[in-house]
Amino acid sequence: MFTGIIEEVGKMNRISRSGQAMLLTISAHTILQDVHLGDSIAVNGVCLTVVSYDSHSFTVDVMPETYRKTNLKDLRTGMPVNLERAMLAGGRFGGHIVQGHVDGTAILVSRTAEDNAVVFRFKPDDQDDLRYMIRGGSITVDGISLTLVDVTNAEFIVSIIPHTLAETVLQHKKPGDTINVECDILGKYVERLLQGSQGTGNSGRNGKSDRGSVTENFLTENGFM
Repeated sequence: MFTGIIEEVGKMNRISRSGQAMLLTISAHTILQDVHLGDSIAVNGVCLTVVSYDSHSFTVDVMPETYRKTNLKDLRTGMPVNLERAMLAGGRFGGHIVQGHVDGTAILVSRTAEDNAVVFRFKPDDQDDLRYMIRGGSITVDGISLTLVDVTNAEFIVSIIPHTLAETVLQHKKPGDTINVECDILGKYVERLLQGSQGTGNSGRNGKSDRGSVTENFLTENGFM
């Protein structure tokens, strides 16, 4: 698990491609201080496994599913990438729950300066992702934990402070660029619960699921709504 607080911006050192599979070697400093084989590192918000490393870089595999679903396929040698190590059990929880399981990508529609901030507007490639977004909620953009300023029928909007802009790859993004999006996992769990447990769980003696379903009526009857 990650928190969306970027520790370091690394640099693409080497990219090996084989069909829709990739082997990425990334130059870094902070990330390498306690790296081990098999560690999870979020690269632009994508949870990847360290398969080798030295004092200056680490290497990760990218499988076809990840290739198709994320912007890692657009990487080129020399490009910067956001990096975050998996959270330690006793560490500070600085952002929000980030799994590193990217839902899809979005296109940067515009970036506009507003006093000390820069407002970014994104259009998800899959409009269904918008149902997990609410104004004031959390969203992960290229691995960065951000607060949603607004959500429309087609776009979501975030406002970036100078520190975040300077310390992440967002400073390099321009309209038309693609970013990785991970929606808040809490919204997905709530949706699943509200859908009920039909077709899931173990069957009881009557052939019905032993698990109860959480519905809107259930929440109302029990004082949650």
